[in-house]
Amino acid sequence: MFINRALKVVFAAYFFWNHQAVAQQSPGWFGVVDGLGVYQSDSDLSAGGSFSANRTFLRGGALYRTTNGTSFGLLLSYGQFSYDFNVPGAAPWEDVRDVRISAPIRFSVGDRTGVVISPQLRWDYETDASASDGFSYGVFAGVGWKASQSLTIGPAFGVFSKIGGGKLEAFPALLVDWDISNRWNLSTGTGLGASQGPGVSLSYQASKSTTISLITRSERVRFRLDNAGVASGGVGEDASIPVVLSLGYEPNPGVSLVAFAGAEFDGRLKLENASGSVVSSQSYKTAPIAGLSFKFRF
Repeated sequence: MFINRALKVVFAAYFFWNHQAVAQQSPGWFGVVDGLGVYQSDSDLSAGGSFSANRTFLRGGALYRTTNGTSFGLLLSYGQFSYDFNVPGAAPWEDVRDVRISAPIRFSVGDRTGVVISPQLRWDYETDASASDGFSYGVFAGVGWKASQSLTIGPAFGVFSKIGGGKLEAFPALLVDWDISNRWNLSTGTGLGASQGPGVSLSYQASKSTTISLITRSERVRFRLDNAGVASGGVGEDASIPVVLSLGYEPNPGVSLVAFAGAEFDGRLKLENASGSVVSSQSYKTAPIAGLSFKFRF
């Protein structure tokens, strides 16, 4: 439950601070395209065998900013998790797809408070499974209050459905953007971690265009399985806590390039059958990861 809530906190923060950047745009429409590729090297599984994984994401969309600072838009993303298992017997799953649609809205209340509301639709499913069986939905909302020139802070919450059934999950979040000094910043929503979306980041502005960051986050991805595997028609889950060191280069406000490397800690793979019972749950050893990401705003 902790990992799931932490993941949702990260996404809530992401939607909020992404639209803080929108507030700096001139009125009118503008486009956003970003993406990343991540490689996780071979890691031993507690039940025997090992696995590695490649992850890729691409997102694009359009946002509109009004003259009073309100912004809204539509973002579409496609991702793929490619797993390579070397285990006794059949692999728990193969490649997994991740499709998302979000429609974030941001507006101000007075001079010191910003509000964001972002409904989201998701489809997470093994490639031979039905996309509709991997459907989930939810909404994030957050409020950021400018406590001082260097600190913006505020609460957020999320409500999201769960693949495999069960009650809606509700969780609280805390949004923070703190300029500790002229070069140091602590934020819950700046930079990319080991997967799409940011995590808690401590950043150092090394130069006008270069930033060095230490980023950590909690990840938990659930997806519908096809009808041919060990848990036919069930649900797979991959959870971990990545920690990465990143080097970001931003030659101008419309271009951002990031290289990062680190490791995934406390990794766990879980299989549930179609009725929701756990078929297997195993941990995996610390796995080195490395990747590249980009963002273009135009």
